[in-house]
Amino acid sequence: MARLSLGWLKPPKVPADGVMSLADHLRELRYRLVFSMITIAVGTIVSLIFHEKLLLFLLQPWEQAQEILKGIKPNLEVTAVLSGVTAPLILILMVSALGGLVLTSPIWLYQVWAYIAPALLAKEKKYALIFLLAAVPMFLGGMTMGYYILPSAIAILMAFTTDVIAIQNLLPLNDFLVLMMQLMLVFGAGFLLPVIVVTLNLVGVVSGKALKGARRYVLFGCAIFGAAATPGGDPFSMMALAVPMMLLFLIAEAICHWNDRRRAKSASKELERA
Repeated sequence: MARLSLGWLKPPKVPADGVMSLADHLRELRYRLVFSMITIAVGTIVSLIFHEKLLLFLLQPWEQAQEILKGIKPNLEVTAVLSGVTAPLILILMVSALGGLVLTSPIWLYQVWAYIAPALLAKEKKYALIFLLAAVPMFLGGMTMGYYILPSAIAILMAFTTDVIAIQNLLPLNDFLVLMMQLMLVFGAGFLLPVIVVTLNLVGVVSGKALKGARRYVLFGCAIFGAAATPGGDPFSMMALAVPMMLLFLIAEAICHWNDRRRAKSASKELERA
């Protein structure tokens, strides 16, 4: 009787020199993606148990936005609705998926590093823990910031409702949660920029001097990313993402300059000893 084999999911063996063929790189990528997806799925199932509490937590920005709107436009009527037979189920699944993504973030962020690690030398792999310890709080911190600026972003967008005629805004809850998930994930990804920059410097891929030369382009890119990635499209959300990214990049650049000087002093001392 034929047996189900999952051998194709196993990652390839990494040679001692870390050099892998294109096929092995693709097998490694497949393994990391499948492992991350399975992990997130398990986290989603766990979050499904607590979906009511998660939903109440995620709807707090909506309630805060309503309070802000009452001060801006007291006569504006905004009602949250569910449209469609499957909408309640989709709502629960979306909330659980976001919870699973956050819950398992240490695991799938580690998979990102693990995919890069085979190309590094043994002494460079010690930075895996540093990457993980920095990446998880930065990602969660970015998501938290996206969560807290959401009420103001919603209020700004809804305040554009015209007063010429009587209008009642019907806001589908599913659309609201999609907007929230996009905003939180974009902020989380944006806040990973300094972690990636510093990690590349630690492993010797990028120098502080190179970052200084590319500074104006990176800062401009942060502004473009902030404008293009924020789903609401309002200036408030764009600046709330772009400005912290710029500041975090400048901090990362300063850390890289310090590390380069430290590395140069260490190398000169070794030469003197030799």
